[in-house]
Amino acid sequence: MAPALETRRLILRPLELADAVQIQEIFAQWEVVKYLNAKVPWPYPADGALSYCRDFALPAMESGEEWYWTIRLKSALGRVIGVISLARNEHENRGFWLDPKWQKQGLMSEACDAVTDYWFDVLKFPVLRAPKAVANEGSRRISEKQGMRIVWSGEREYVSGKLISEVWEITAEEWRARKKRE
Repeated sequence: MAPALETRRLILRPLELADAVQIQEIFAQWEVVKYLNAKVPWPYPADGALSYCRDFALPAMESGEEWYWTIRLKSALGRVIGVISLARNEHENRGFWLDPKWQKQGLMSEACDAVTDYWFDVLKFPVLRAPKAVANEGSRRISEKQGMRIVWSGEREYVSGKLISEVWEITAEEWRARKKRE
């Protein structure tokens, strides 16, 4: 199991089944799901978060194939405001979502930096790839800030339909060089 991770303003706690109640409250919003993979059901079912955590995320964590963290403000540790994950997958290694109330404050950039460090420094993977819809400007800005580059573009299915999509990438060496410059 992954450890808790800490940033200046956040604690990233490994996902637990008990988190499903809060995730359900936040996740079932169009602003959260519209740029997520089309496999996410919409309208989101009343037991969607519980089913996802119990049947998919937690077993993937136990098998060592994926890592999930809830995102929490240090000032409000009891409240989940989003989720971030890593996965052993050729083209999709990192995914995330954040309650719209907390967007545009740099919180997801902090969370992404922490899990990207974990990906390279602890898990020792050589490259991180993150797919995203071109229309998802906030997610694209995070990849740009992290020094990632586009390695693929085409169409993919999202909850909101077929959209132009990109896969962004950064290598461990590029990540470490970027961190030294900061």
